[in-house]
Amino acid sequence: MESYLTITTLNDFVFCPKSIYFHKLYEKYNYSVYKQKPQIVGTIKHKNIDEQKYSSAKRYIQGMSVFSEKYNLCGKIDVFDLQTKFLIERKNKITKIYDGYRYQLYAQYFCLLEMGYEIEKLFFHSLSDNKRYEIPKPSQKETEEFENNIRQIKQFQLNEKEFIQNPEKCANCIYRELCDFFNP
Repeated sequence: MESYLTITTLNDFVFCPKSIYFHKLYEKYNYSVYKQKPQIVGTIKHKNIDEQKYSSAKRYIQGMSVFSEKYNLCGKIDVFDLQTKFLIERKNKITKIYDGYRYQLYAQYFCLLEMGYEIEKLFFHSLSDNKRYEIPKPSQKETEEFENNIRQIKQFQLNEKEFIQNPEKCANCIYRELCDFFNP
C-alpha cells in the first residue's frame, strides 16, 4: 500500500526536494534544534489554528484533517468558512505567491472537494501585514501542473545527478549546514 503524501510536502518539494529528506531526519527532535527564527515565528502564529482558537464562531472549520484518495494526499486546512465557502491558507508573511504555496492550497481544495465540500474562493492570508490574496481555482493547466508535481515527488531520487539546486534558496535553507551542495 502506498503511503499518503502530506500536503506540506508539495510546498517543501518545490522549495528543495532535499529539504524533505532532512525534515524527516529532524522531525523527531525538538524544533529548536533545527528551525530558525522565521520557522519558529510561523509555528507560534499557527498555534491558534492548531488549537482551533482562530474564532469561536461555528461557521469556521479550523485545522481540520483532510485527505484525497484520488491524489493520495493528507494534511490539514487552516480555515474554511462554511458561510462564504472560502478556503484560507495563512502564512506568516507573504512577499510572493510561490508555486509551492499554490500547490499546497490546491491540495487542500481538492481534498475538501473530494470530501463533499463546496468551495467558492481560495485565499492566502499574510498574518504580518493582514493582507489577503485571492487565488483563482485551479484551471485545467494548473491542475496538470499540480498532478505533475505529485508525480515528480513520487519519482524523485535523492542521489539524482540531474538535480539542480538554487543557490538563493540554499542560502535561506534551515538545512544548509547538512547539505552537500552548500558545503561541498
